Amino acid sequence: MSKPVFTHTQDQFKQITEDMLRIARNKGATDAVAEVSEGGGLSISVRKAKVETIEQNRDKGVGITVYIGKKRGNASTSDFSAKSLEDTVEAAYNIARFTAEDDCAGLPDAEMLEKNPQDLKLFHPWQVTAEEAIALACRIEAAAFETDKRISNCDGASVHAQQSHFVSANTRGFSGGYAFSRHTLSVAPIAGKGAGMQRDDWYSSHRNAKQLASPEAIGRYAAERALARLNSRTIDTRKCPVLFEAPLAAGLLGSLVQAVSGGALYRKSSFLLDSLGQQIFPSHIQVTEDPHILGGVGSSPFDDEGVTTKKRDVVKDGVLQGYFLSTYSARKLGMQTTGNAGGSHNLVMTSSLARKSDNFVQMLKKMGTGLLVTELMGQGVNYVTGDYSRGASGFWVENGVIQYPVEEITIAGNMREMFQQIVAIGNDQLTRGTKTTGSILIESMTVAGS
Repeated sequence: MSKPVFTHTQDQFKQITEDMLRIARNKGATDAVAEVSEGGGLSISVRKAKVETIEQNRDKGVGITVYIGKKRGNASTSDFSAKSLEDTVEAAYNIARFTAEDDCAGLPDAEMLEKNPQDLKLFHPWQVTAEEAIALACRIEAAAFETDKRISNCDGASVHAQQSHFVSANTRGFSGGYAFSRHTLSVAPIAGKGAGMQRDDWYSSHRNAKQLASPEAIGRYAAERALARLNSRTIDTRKCPVLFEAPLAAGLLGSLVQAVSGGALYRKSSFLLDSLGQQIFPSHIQVTEDPHILGGVGSSPFDDEGVTTKKRDVVKDGVLQGYFLSTYSARKLGMQTTGNAGGSHNLVMTSSLARKSDNFVQMLKKMGTGLLVTELMGQGVNYVTGDYSRGASGFWVENGVIQYPVEEITIAGNMREMFQQIVAIGNDQLTRGTKTTGSILIESMTVAGS
């Protein structure tokens, strides 16, 4: 019989939130929201078949936000005793008393809250032992070394298993929570020797450990990526098409989310300010959000405020249909929350021009001659102006065929123009975090080399 994953039950958590809300009301709070959570997991890393780290984590916490009219205070504790819960509510209440009023503060409207959350199958506990995790990591690393004699070193292989659960409740009738999990296998092999060494990495991450790629497949692919980068050279400065490999293309989708999120919009620090209903991509580009995919990493029946999540078009035929708003940012903008407190949910970016045959090889052919980018360095994105400048490495491509690896270059452009210049999106889809896209081909960017 397997041991329980958690020390507390959902019912116990519900009782704690109910107790805290009752205490808050009794003190004179006009509204309150409480959340209690618990999580645990195992992380191990090995390097050259020797164990480097073994970390077991277990934490718990409870937090409460108290509203007195338009004034807000919050406090938290990891002590679940009755005295501690009461003291925590008291602390939040006293903070609220002496905080300035904020017209936009407050809970979501009751009709926006999820009353019957569906089970989205987000919890798949993996009770892997440290010994088993070490053996898995060693298999990943060994597969990398066995791929080629030129794999000379390794930054290590890792195994992570994590499972958590929570309950959130507020004074407007919302109470909900669920358990969830996330597990990862990864490795970072190094090819070559001396000044010519090249490093690359790969990982597989899922809620269900049974869906993870095999250790051997991860190790081999990571090694092949590192080997492909050997004998890299630089290129001279030019303008040319740029193909973002699928793992990096998800970052472009992330830039969209950042630019049309409530915080950036109400602070007027976005290059896509007031862009609702405008053409921000070519007409073949679609972006959808589906929070209700069973087992999805970005799935949730409600957001961090308890607001019901909904499937929607974020971009339709290139036109921006909606922002990413919490209750607070929506009020700041004179709008309604979109159920995105806490972030986006399972975004997918596609092109209506894409054909089933548009795999990675076909995308190289579509580009013809240009730069394939496989790694980006630095944080060179100005979300106010849209200016984009990142250190990069990848491969020079001619006539749809990779010619040689390149490094020590910079790619530059403006995000607004880059979005408009997306020529194609491949069917080589990959999910990174909560975002899914294939490789993305941009018509022209400045590539600065030697």
